[in-house]
Amino acid sequence: MAEYVTTETREVTHPTRVVKTTQTNPVVRTEHPQKVYEKKKALFRTYQVVWYILCVIEILLFFRVMLKAMGANPFSGFTSLIYTLSAPLALPFQGILRTSTEQGSVFEWSTIIAGLVYFLIAAGIVQLLQIAKPVTPEEVEENV
Repeated sequence: MAEYVTTETREVTHPTRVVKTTQTNPVVRTEHPQKVYEKKKALFRTYQVVWYILCVIEILLFFRVMLKAMGANPFSGFTSLIYTLSAPLALPFQGILRTSTEQGSVFEWSTIIAGLVYFLIAAGIVQLLQIAKPVTPEEVEENV
């Protein structure tokens, strides 16, 4: 709840009347700076985790697209690992568009779409977290 503090009081007297005006300003209570710092730090770490997870997903999908496009041997260790790790990420998007094949090379358009969708999801999560960001009165004055 906001408390009001009287900041100015003046009386003007005329022979027939007395006018009294009072201006009040609300008192803004802020959190302890250490609590605000801890909240911002936790929020920043959450941003970092979201972007880190997105980078891992995007790298896996990138390697999948490149290895398929180059016609890599699916039975080699690294290629098999990449296909195994990226298959669950690309699976929901399979069949959206046809894959282009030419002389053993496969270009999966659906994997490109998967990368774009995952990027949009990560950006949406970060923007949603921005709503929960603790705001200090100084930030309000700077931004408003």
